[in-house]
Amino acid sequence: MTTAAFAPFQDLARTLQPHAFDDNGDGSHDTSHLQRVWKNAATIHAEEGGDAQVLFAATLLHDCVAVEKNSPLRAQASRLSADKAAGVLRSLGWPEAQVEAVAHAIAAHSFSAGIAPATLEAQSLQDADRLDAIGMLGVARCFYVAGRLGRALYDPADPHATQRPLDDTRYTLDHFQTKLLKLASGFQTATGARLAAIRHARLQRFVDEFADEI
Repeated sequence: MTTAAFAPFQDLARTLQPHAFDDNGDGSHDTSHLQRVWKNAATIHAEEGGDAQVLFAATLLHDCVAVEKNSPLRAQASRLSADKAAGVLRSLGWPEAQVEAVAHAIAAHSFSAGIAPATLEAQSLQDADRLDAIGMLGVARCFYVAGRLGRALYDPADPHATQRPLDDTRYTLDHFQTKLLKLASGFQTATGARLAAIRHARLQRFVDEFADEI
């Protein structure tokens, strides 16, 4: 992993890199994802404040346990990552208060976990990670994951689910309505919400133009 994108925490990045993620071939949760989330988190931190080192460690380790989107363990993924991250940081001699702060931020970042972020660092990480799930990157990652899981682009008989329940386990386009277009309304920080509004507009424009083409 190159560390230049993780400034000013390049040294810490080198230390944590071996623990950052399981190399299971998931290109939606890889080094580039971590770089983008840190870019988002650093932007939020510059305006909102908080403990930058806690936020960075939580960012780098937030996906350190890989769980596929269609796994029955998916809702537990962030808790599993939080537990692993806590063990890593304790082994490095981090103070317990910082370990717990990192673990909470990781546990609370996940949409499916449903854990309310109780600290500024947790709010910032949740916002930073969700920014990577909307906008054009969100579109790319959504269809990438759908391809990995063998899902159709859309239901040719009823693309917009006007006469059927939404089912994003079968149709990728449905995922925009079940999750992605809902994310922007739930951002925690003012900075995150401002950035999310821009990306949400891009996401909606994609859906509109996709609908026009089909």
